[in-house]
Amino acid sequence: MTPTFGRALCAMITPFTETGALDLDGAQRLAAHLITEGCDGLVLSGTTGESPTTTDAEKSALLKAVRQAVGPTVPLLTGVGTSDTHHTLQLTAQAADSGATGILLAPPSYSRPPQDAVESHLREIADASELPVMLYDIPARTATRLEPTTLLSLADHPRIIAVKDCSYDFLAAQKLISRTDLAYYAGCDEHNLALRAIGATGYVSTVANAAPRQVRAVLDHFNAGNTSAATRTQHHLIPLTELMTASGLPATVTAKALLTSLTLPAGPVRRPLLNAPEHIRKTLRTAYDELTTRTTEPPLR
Repeated sequence: MTPTFGRALCAMITPFTETGALDLDGAQRLAAHLITEGCDGLVLSGTTGESPTTTDAEKSALLKAVRQAVGPTVPLLTGVGTSDTHHTLQLTAQAADSGATGILLAPPSYSRPPQDAVESHLREIADASELPVMLYDIPARTATRLEPTTLLSLADHPRIIAVKDCSYDFLAAQKLISRTDLAYYAGCDEHNLALRAIGATGYVSTVANAAPRQVRAVLDHFNAGNTSAATRTQHHLIPLTELMTASGLPATVTAKALLTSLTLPAGPVRRPLLNAPEHIRKTLRTAYDELTTRTTEPPLR
């Protein structure tokens, strides 16, 4: 069966103009490009989408604009996680009114609530809306882990249907995939194939901002039973993945630098982030060009 959110999702950047304003036209063009190039759906206003520096009104405007660009059936998730349960409830209601297919929901950050408080917060959000929920386990950002026991408990909620995993805990991932019906998504590009091989549904990819066809091809080859081609394509992606997500710069910075090099909508990052220096832009473009030269096999979609 086709998963509710699809299998190949892109954690889309939020384009800004050169003056730092929200670039809705650019967002529409980028979203349409990503869907055309192989993404099943898009995740807006997440980590890569610079959600901490966009206003509630901008999040709504972005979602409405992208929905208009991609049509009514493309899965669109939007990040609603904040440090405040009341604010998160407001963003969840706004997401439903603005055209979201579902919400991306991380634990509250900074306050570091214990697991019973985390579970209570997440259940309250899921109870308050009819939108399906993708939980987001990213302790490096939130400072709070979604512990496996908490996820096992939350798996019984009818609207909590998916997990985006950035925990780097393969044992926990296997336990959850084997014991629940949650749709499990790799949230770190280096894990896309490994998690799919143990039963994950797909991925929410940052690298797909720039290389959606190549990232998609890994999944398509694996699903078609061609594991050697899936492995080969995943290996070809390693240099670009490392530069974009593990080079010491936030992936938002590297993704926007590469998209700008490719003349795709991106614009600057918002402070406190700083734009990538020129030598990083050149290194990213070189890695991208090498990837597109080596990965000649088309996706099997």
